[in-house]
Amino acid sequence: MTVAPFEPAYLALLRSGELARRVAEAYEHLAACDVCPRGCLVDRRAGELGVCKTGERARVSSFGAHLGEEDPLRGWRGSGTIFFSRCNLHCQYCQNYDISQTDVGDEVEPERLAAIMLALQEAGCHNINFVSPTHIVPQIMAAVLIAAQAGLGLPLVYNSGGYDALAMLQLLDGVIDIYMPDMKYADPAIAQRYSKVPRYPEVNQAAVREMHRQVGDLRIDPDGLATRGLLVRHLVLPGGLAGTPDVVRFLADEISPDTYLNLMDQYRPAYRAAAYPELNRPITRAEYQAAVKMALDAGLRRLDERRRGLWGDW
Repeated sequence: MTVAPFEPAYLALLRSGELARRVAEAYEHLAACDVCPRGCLVDRRAGELGVCKTGERARVSSFGAHLGEEDPLRGWRGSGTIFFSRCNLHCQYCQNYDISQTDVGDEVEPERLAAIMLALQEAGCHNINFVSPTHIVPQIMAAVLIAAQAGLGLPLVYNSGGYDALAMLQLLDGVIDIYMPDMKYADPAIAQRYSKVPRYPEVNQAAVREMHRQVGDLRIDPDGLATRGLLVRHLVLPGGLAGTPDVVRFLADEISPDTYLNLMDQYRPAYRAAAYPELNRPITRAEYQAAVKMALDAGLRRLDERRRGLWGDW
């Protein structure tokens, strides 16, 4: 049986002209910004700044072949990762706060962002991985249009904090091949306290539902590389603050028992965590093992099986 060669979803939209139309529609959202669920309604095209402190141009802090991602993304040549500055979340324990909470990096036009994507493809990366893309969806879409016209042919990974606007996700339908959102919290009060964001579980669950509707469960090719689908990350926090039992039940019962889940064990105090005594310690081995058991007991069948950072193999 002959297997058809992989083609990223956005190329069909490029050929039909729909991708260009969607880029124009996405940019309209910047004039009274509702690109993320915060809905600041500032005119970013006129230089006004909202919570993300990002104007009309995206800001790139770094890019390159990243070998630290999940195995289906990193493969043997790395995930072509582009780290964007700023974030629409203000996680008080963020381990990348020097990127997510500052203006480090360079503002780029879509043409430059497209050139970065093409350079990562030329370097042999398996995919293009947008890290913290939520607040700059229009700019990313514009760059994808330019890069696709110039020969981009890799899967696109949307690697977000999971606080994403449905209107933007709908514009990304058929553009993004692999969604990789966080599911950070099950309790809105905890989300407000530690990430300074309202209604996180409600918004997050709606976003994950829409992502799964678009791309389904994660598909992996014969070489072990992800080509399309949903991959969820959940960081285990001290004292059960992330609400792991509710998160894994939601995924198993309302998304799919075949959801690919990376239960992350690498929490350590960073940024402003010292101001919150309950966050001012790493998680324990027992806490992580309990989280894994919760996921398995909930019925999830596809847990990321890399050697873990703190605790070794499961």
